[in-house]
Amino acid sequence: MGWTVGVLDKWAGLYTKLHDGLDYIQNYMFGSVLGVPKFSKLQPNTQTSLQLAKSQDGILTLIDVGVILDLDTWVGKVSNSCMFMAISDFYDIHADYKTRLVLRTRDSKSEVVGVVFAAMDLLQNYEMQMIIGPQKSAQTEFIVDIGEKAQIPVVSFSATIPSLYSRIPYFIQTTPDDHTQVIAIASIVQAYRWRKVILIHEDTDYGNRLVPHLIDAFQDINTNIAYRSIISAFATDEQIFEELQKLAMMQTSIFIVHMSESFGGQFFLKAKQVGMMSEGYAWIVTNGLMNVLESLEPTVINSMQGVVGVKPYIPNSQKLSNFITRWKRKFLEDNPENEKAEMIDFGLWAYDTVWALAMAAERVGNLTSSSYKLKTDGNATDPFGIGVSQAGPKLLEEILKTEFEGLSGKFQLVNRQLEPLAFQILNVIGEGGREIGFWTSQYGISRDLNFSSESIYSTSADQFRGIVWPGESTTVPKGWVIPINGKKLKIGVPVQDEFSELVNVSGYCIDVFKSAMASLPYSIPYEFVPFQRDDGQSGSYNDLIDQVYLQKFDAVVGDITITANRSLYVDFAFPYTDGGLWMIVPLKKHDESGRWIFLHPLSKDFGICMAAFIVTAFCVWFLEQGPPDVNRGALPYDPLRKIVYLTSEIIPLTYRKMASSILSKLMVITWLFLIIGLTLNYVVTLTSMLALEQLEPSITDFNDLIKNGDFVGYRKGTFVIDLLKRVSFDESKLKPYNSPEECHELLSKGSQNGGVTAVFEEMPYVDIFLAKYCFKYAKVGPTHKTDGFGFVFPRGSPLVSDISKAVLEVTEGNKLMDLERAWFTPTTTCEDHRWPIFASTDPSSFIQLSICILILSLLITSSMFTNHLYKKPSYPMSTEEKKNS
Repeated sequence: MGWTVGVLDKWAGLYTKLHDGLDYIQNYMFGSVLGVPKFSKLQPNTQTSLQLAKSQDGILTLIDVGVILDLDTWVGKVSNSCMFMAISDFYDIHADYKTRLVLRTRDSKSEVVGVVFAAMDLLQNYEMQMIIGPQKSAQTEFIVDIGEKAQIPVVSFSATIPSLYSRIPYFIQTTPDDHTQVIAIASIVQAYRWRKVILIHEDTDYGNRLVPHLIDAFQDINTNIAYRSIISAFATDEQIFEELQKLAMMQTSIFIVHMSESFGGQFFLKAKQVGMMSEGYAWIVTNGLMNVLESLEPTVINSMQGVVGVKPYIPNSQKLSNFITRWKRKFLEDNPENEKAEMIDFGLWAYDTVWALAMAAERVGNLTSSSYKLKTDGNATDPFGIGVSQAGPKLLEEILKTEFEGLSGKFQLVNRQLEPLAFQILNVIGEGGREIGFWTSQYGISRDLNFSSESIYSTSADQFRGIVWPGESTTVPKGWVIPINGKKLKIGVPVQDEFSELVNVSGYCIDVFKSAMASLPYSIPYEFVPFQRDDGQSGSYNDLIDQVYLQKFDAVVGDITITANRSLYVDFAFPYTDGGLWMIVPLKKHDESGRWIFLHPLSKDFGICMAAFIVTAFCVWFLEQGPPDVNRGALPYDPLRKIVYLTSEIIPLTYRKMASSILSKLMVITWLFLIIGLTLNYVVTLTSMLALEQLEPSITDFNDLIKNGDFVGYRKGTFVIDLLKRVSFDESKLKPYNSPEECHELLSKGSQNGGVTAVFEEMPYVDIFLAKYCFKYAKVGPTHKTDGFGFVFPRGSPLVSDISKAVLEVTEGNKLMDLERAWFTPTTTCEDHRWPIFASTDPSSFIQLSICILILSLLITSSMFTNHLYKKPSYPMSTEEKKNS
């Protein structure tokens, strides 16, 4: 058959179960035979529009425009009345136009099949040049196919689904597409740094098509969609209630809701009954509800108190205010059964749509019946007699070029869609929404739309006006809540029979966690659950971390090392121990003793001090003796003899008169301090070398272990084995141990006797082991860098940030030091047999004193020597000397 039958066959499988749809088809196909009317051709105010079809010269072109609405809904009622007011207003202003639009309205109800046959009825009985509708997104695909075949523009002001029909040129959206709002919604989440959200949407074409855009937007800001709640189109109240109870059991308290009016109202009524519209929760809704917020039932609005949502911004104007006043009066006159009338955004877009079509029709000009022809050929038939518009392409072109200032703002189509100026962010308070800010693609979040040249893109929550959250709370939700049934957090802990100082449902790690939790500004009930595998054995640390990833534990506390691989599956709080992997190796004697051991304390620094000693002695001699008289002569060895004599006399500190000059005495006093210090330093150093065994690590480079093929040890169940394999250790050379005693036994035997040469261990365990075995082993390293121990949480957990801050508070105070002293104190044996502590044997501390003495001595001596050279001789001059002088 023809293309119409093809369209119906395409969707036959979807609607074969709808018996009322089949009855609808039967009535349409055979209505004239059975005497049943084909359609209720509801055309409100059609006569009014025809009466306006007058011009100065009496020559008019009436253009049929099909309108498909669901007149049982508020959107349908408001939009229908706004469109007929638009016809009246437009031609009152443009009375000289040669064209007149005539609206042919069809009530499509909610059936998709009804929408199809409404369009077919319009095309069969009228020379339709344009179709406005359908009202709902789910009905769009059918009408788009029909419009493409008939080559007439299909214009929708209320179907907001992300356009799957952008490839079809005859479909136009005179409303912002839903996908334009997703970045605005993501910016709200980003402003409050929420890392996890739950997405709730209806299982319809309208609800599903926005999901990929939302997922992409949240991925861009590194926010995880923890769960997707999909509400069936046929869900009962009980099913919605059960789904909400499941959501209430989850810790994430940030919800993104994308629903239409019919779904949203029912959903929020149930959410309030469950208790989820209370403090600690945050609800962000899309424009599906915010566009019609004022028209919702008071009970629904009351259940949505504290909700935040976005909708396209429509600027206030005097023209808009005057129109809403006129519309309310007219609507209540035509619909006396309504007690109140609230304008919605869809009505304004419907008004502007009619103006745009009227302008485009006038520019196209005379559209006679000859411009609408039946499409027939030898291979296809059209049993319903639907033709192809010859003016459709021209009308489409003119509609896309239309620009004017409408009630909803500037009307301008970009990619066959209406582009919003900005998105208005509203907070549901009282009977409607209160404006708290705006979002624009250029400037992000802003308090108002008054931008300057210095304005920058903002994602700060400070730009929002005060928000009242659910439960009349002004405190920003943290992003998670304790489940409303009071269930405690399940904290997994490893089970250890050994190394209990760290963790075994008690220990150092547990006490650090308790201290961090106690420092939080709020209380969280939790319980520790020892982890064991199904076979009763204690699992590995990777097995324990998997329990968090599988959501069997809410967190894990213990000696869990932060690694890059583990961070792919879970999040870690800030580390509370120093990182690093160290080697524990036996000590060996450092044998450097011998007959020349008395020379070992002598060093370069010691030599510098001795040089100062000798120079100072010379200066003292010079001050006491004075330079030799050139006329008297002196033995060449006499100065040396006097230096040695003076030195040997000063050291015993005899009470003879050794120095007569005050300067000499000053130098000798300071010089004696140097001599005493050097003497004591030498004695202490030599005593230490003779009294103590010199011990050193048996190995200092782990690469030597690999070259020698030595056995090495690691603690069973840790990540250390994986690290050792990565650095080329042979797996057959790796031996596990479970306790400090077993580690000591392996090290004592050595590789040659069935033990190990070295053990690789993390820093806290190294301290525990060396506290028990004080003088037998030494630590070497760190050989590899790690980030220390950290508490484990699920990916995106909002607890990570708060716990990390709490850990920092604990580590920066004295609490952590107290815990370390309580759990890592050496044993009594180690305390009783500590090595004696000797003074430093490094003579470098005397260098400064030696240099000062040396400089002082040289300055004094040089001064005395200079005075002597220029001083006249005191003995009587001869006659020859007097003559020469």
